[in-house]
Amino acid sequence: MPSLGVARSHWPVAAWIRLKLPPLPPPMMLTPGPPPPPDPPLDILVPNPIPTDARKRVYSYEEDHEEWTVRLVWDSDDPEVLEAECRAPFYDRRLPRSDVPRFWSAVKALIAPLGPLPVESADPRP
Repeated sequence: MPSLGVARSHWPVAAWIRLKLPPLPPPMMLTPGPPPPPDPPLDILVPNPIPTDARKRVYSYEEDHEEWTVRLVWDSDDPEVLEAECRAPFYDRRLPRSDVPRFWSAVKALIAPLGPLPVESADPRP
């Protein structure tokens, strides 16, 4: 899974989750032209520009935990997917099984305003 935007943490992705957001209602068009891009699903998400493509609108949020960092990423080109990454200083292995439930709990706490979301894919699954 390629990571979008520029992460504050330069640690590699040790685990990730792709969550399915509910479909957005169609925009109300008051003037002719293309519809405006959608707003991010969470207020904590801030713009995270991609240096190689100024047209892309990517938003992210990072929260530090004891041994790792949780990063949420949302791309306006794919508005029905919210990605969560666990970035940790593990260069030769994945997130330990004992830390997976804590990572999932941290993600659930961050997305609580959206309610429960279905998991599209994840590595590793608990």
